[in-house]
Amino acid sequence: MKRFAALALIVGLMSSPAFATGEFAKEWKGLYQTGDASPEFTKAAKSAGCNVCHVKGGKKTERNEYGKAVHEFLDKEDYTKDKLKADPELVKGIIEGLKKAGEKKSSDGKAFAEKIKANALPATDSGL
Repeated sequence: MKRFAALALIVGLMSSPAFATGEFAKEWKGLYQTGDASPEFTKAAKSAGCNVCHVKGGKKTERNEYGKAVHEFLDKEDYTKDKLKADPELVKGIIEGLKKAGEKKSSDGKAFAEKIKANALPATDSGL
């Protein structure tokens, strides 16, 4: 019984809250990987995966310039899976946050949304 309790405690400590980062990715794809996107961009974005917002090889908390812009408007703790399930209208906040982040400028002087519309990944510092 002690072993079971110890195992349950370890599993409980290792598990993390269910954050909505998957929902962020889903809404990003819905916003930018539409019929207007080239097959090359869609393939590059799919290949980049988490590195659209994060630095390749870095910790999950290390964001590239686009990820920092997104984080200015979206905090994953505000969009947990439980909160989204309880209030599906929260998805509109994710879309709005992504659009606002798109208005910010990359270090190359172009707006992130402008780069995405031109079928380029938004960040210059993602390590890809």
